[in-house]
This record gives sequence, C-alpha cells and structure tokens, in this order.
Amino acid sequence: MKQLFSFLAAAVLTVSCATAPSALTKSGLDPKAFEGQYNGKATALYTLTNESGMEVCITNFGGRIVSVMVPDKDGKYRDVVHGFGSVSEYFPENNDNNFGATIGRYANRIGKAKFTLDGKEYNLPANDGENCLHGGPLSWDNRVFDVVESNATHLKIALESKDGDNGFPGTVNATVTFTLTADNMIDIQYEAVTDAPTVINMTNHSYFNLSGEPGTYDVLDDILQVNASCFTPTDAGLIPTGEIVSVEGTPLDFRTPTRIGERIEQTSFEPLALAGGYDHNWVLDSKGNIEQPAVVLVSPRTGIRLTEYTSEPGVQVYTGNFLNGTITGKKGVTYNRRTAICIESQHYPDSPNKEQWPSVVLRPGEKYTSRCIFVFDVVK
Repeated sequence: MKQLFSFLAAAVLTVSCATAPSALTKSGLDPKAFEGQYNGKATALYTLTNESGMEVCITNFGGRIVSVMVPDKDGKYRDVVHGFGSVSEYFPENNDNNFGATIGRYANRIGKAKFTLDGKEYNLPANDGENCLHGGPLSWDNRVFDVVESNATHLKIALESKDGDNGFPGTVNATVTFTLTADNMIDIQYEAVTDAPTVINMTNHSYFNLSGEPGTYDVLDDILQVNASCFTPTDAGLIPTGEIVSVEGTPLDFRTPTRIGERIEQTSFEPLALAGGYDHNWVLDSKGNIEQPAVVLVSPRTGIRLTEYTSEPGVQVYTGNFLNGTITGKKGVTYNRRTAICIESQHYPDSPNKEQWPSVVLRPGEKYTSRCIFVFDVVK
C-alpha cells in the first residue's frame, strides 16, 4: 500500500476542462455540452489525465464523475461508469438520477425524515416514502459547486449549504478534492465545517459497470468481495433496525470472492426480498483503516479490477435494482436493471437516530473528514 500515497509528480500538468479548446475527451464527451448554467451558476467539464493514459471526467454540477476510462486486460480503454453526454441531462427536471454524484448532507436514508440533536427535533423532507434519502430533494447532487483548484490531475470543488437546507441545521461549508494518481487511483477527500451542530455523511455515488458495455452486460457475472463480517438489517422501508448481524450463512457473505448473481435471487432471505437485490450497508472489518481494502470488484470479461479503500466504517453496496430501462445515457445506451453496482463508503444509514452507532454529529470548531480511494488495475 505504500504506492497508495505516492502521488507522482510525473503526471501531465496541463488542464483540460470546459475552458480549453474544444476537443472530445478520450471517453467521447464534448466539453462544450457541459458549458451551461443552473440556478445562475456556471457549469463545466473537467478532465483529469495521467501519464498511464487513464482519464476521469468530472462536472461541477453535483460534483459528479461523468466518465472513467481505464484499460482492460487487452489494453483497450473502457468507460466504466454510467452517466450522460451533456450537463442538462443531469438536471433533476430532465432525469431523476444521482449518477456519479457527490452526496450530502447525509448519504443514504434517515428514518421517518427526522432526527433529534441536542434535544431539538429536526424535520426533513420525505423523498423516499416516509424517509429522507441522500439529503432530500434538490440536495447537493443537484447544486453547482465552485471550482477552487484544478489542473490535469487534481480538482477541488466547494459548496456552501445554508442553515435550514432541506431542514438540516447549521451553515456547512464543504469541499471535495479529486486526485488522479500516476498509478490509476481516484483519491476522493471530503472536508466540512459548520457554524452550528449538525449531522453530515458524504459519499460518491458512481454506478460502475466494469465491462464497459452496460447496454449489453449486467453486473451479475462480476466477482465481488466485501471485507465485512456483519451488516445492518433493515425494515421494509430499508431503514436499519439498529441491529448489527453476522453475514455468516447468509447471501450477504462476500468475505471470499463470489459472483454477484450467485445468490441475489434468494428472496427467502428477507433482506434481499425487501431490497429487490443487494442494497445494504456492510459493517467493514477495516474499521476506517484506509490501508485495508474494503471492497474488491472484478469483471471476468474485461479483467478490470476495482478496489476501494475508505476511512468510513461502512459501505452501501447497491446493484442497480431500481434501474428500469427508462434512462438513456452516454452514446444512447439504455440503463437496464442491474447494469451497474454502486459502492458507497459511508457511516451507517439512519445513524442520527442510532446513538449506539459511530457518531455523524459535526460541531462548530470541528472538521468533518472522509476519504475514499478507487484503485483500478487488471487481472490477466
């Protein structure tokens, strides 16, 4: 893991973004299609590249990863994330999606759309049945972030979330820094401060398909390993019950590499039936140690391997169960059910209502930090 933290200086130092001369990206995106405005703020596309040939395209609308180009076992470059070919397609009035997005203030669900902090109850908008999901409607994934720093391997963006934003207390100032290293790692670092007690839980919501052909192949043949001995069972609304239960003997046991589709239809196991597949929070054995792998995903078809490291105590693994063929993405591809997998590093869902779990409270004078690293290589 020593290489994990060696950000080599040999990377290309010229910025490629929406302000650069028009040219298609390696993934086929037109930067001009991302030049726009949303609620009076300018949007753009920022392209990170390294000397190895990897490319990551990000828009400041929602802090979204739009494309990730990595080589397969034959050296062919493939785009391994879902997304759209223009910024307007990401706008909530055009597509209800969180492809590639920076999620805040609170990733995942808060039960009954409310929580109590320091004796005061806060009511949030219910945008997922009776629950609040991913910070509520028109949350950070649908805001334009300010660009603080950018070059060919580095993008830092910032957002101010006012007191009362979707019902959350305190004005929060958050930053997200994306770094593409010379050895094909996307290092995402989150920071936030607040002027009043609040709760916060940020993540990236990329939809991965390591075949690079989501119009043809789903993720059921991919091999998944999750470094977790326990998970948090949920009720019918996908809100954790408060228990932490062993994965031993269940379809959620991915401690050894297992084909995703091998047990996904075992609906006699109630958690799978409730979620329509995998959409669960695993309690990571790495316990926030970012030098230990949390999740490993391999496509036998392309040989592309994705390894996630995180400082978070949990990870939500979601197998695109609610993709239903109604969204058309880049290059006219229709995104059908289970054509992607999300690996969302996080504190546990509904933690504001579970005092026994790791705290998500942020107070004035403190700094929220979180880190997630996606490492790409190939298995021959």
